[in-house]
Amino acid sequence: MSARLLYLLLVQAPAALLVTVAYASAACVAALLDRSGRTTRAIGGAWSRLLLRLLRVEVRVKGLENVPSGPAIYAANHGSALDIFVVFGHLPVDFRIIYKRSLSLLPLVGWSIRLGGHIPIDRSNAFHARRSLKAAARRISNGTSVVTFPEGTRSPDATVRLFRRGSFKLALDAGVPIVPVSLAGVKDVVPHGLPSLRPGRVQVGIAPPVPITGRQQEEVDALAEEVRCAVAAGCERLANEGPSR
Repeated sequence: MSARLLYLLLVQAPAALLVTVAYASAACVAALLDRSGRTTRAIGGAWSRLLLRLLRVEVRVKGLENVPSGPAIYAANHGSALDIFVVFGHLPVDFRIIYKRSLSLLPLVGWSIRLGGHIPIDRSNAFHARRSLKAAARRISNGTSVVTFPEGTRSPDATVRLFRRGSFKLALDAGVPIVPVSLAGVKDVVPHGLPSLRPGRVQVGIAPPVPITGRQQEEVDALAEEVRCAVAAGCERLANEGPSR
């Protein structure tokens, strides 16, 4: 066993577990007191930033000027479970995520997600999935931003893979822009999943919003590819520029 993995198991993992229990408990209580979910979202952000510090992962964000003032759908590439902490901790937006309904059953963390107003979806049931997306569209129209990972599953490498249509149908239904979000450097920090985690830096690039005004539902595939290209270009640009100092 390597010294790095031993340190992760004996020091970082127990500390991360204690932090998670404390913050998830606080988030559950906050969700019961503040039904808007904003307090729970703030607690989730603080929890994510602390976890990343414990794991010695630094995050730099570029393109904050591109964050729109109103609701939007933020579409990011997905390479690791670490992406969730990066987005929660460093995307300066009051957003919700669309998550697998089964996660609601996880003690504390799953409960805080459900109580915090995030949007469950049952992908095993097409009817229920469509109903969840329609409910999400109504919430977005009422002012709630949503973060999605349109690849659906984690990419095994740094390649930005095909984006699924659901997030873009949702944007068209809700009438809100889509903001491409590029996560670069994740695979350098966790090349083979969280057990392989090592100290490093992740960069987040926020591109200008892609407007959906005038677009029709039959253009959803073209819209998905346009956003995918913007995310991929952002990842390449961040990799070529190197980390900010």
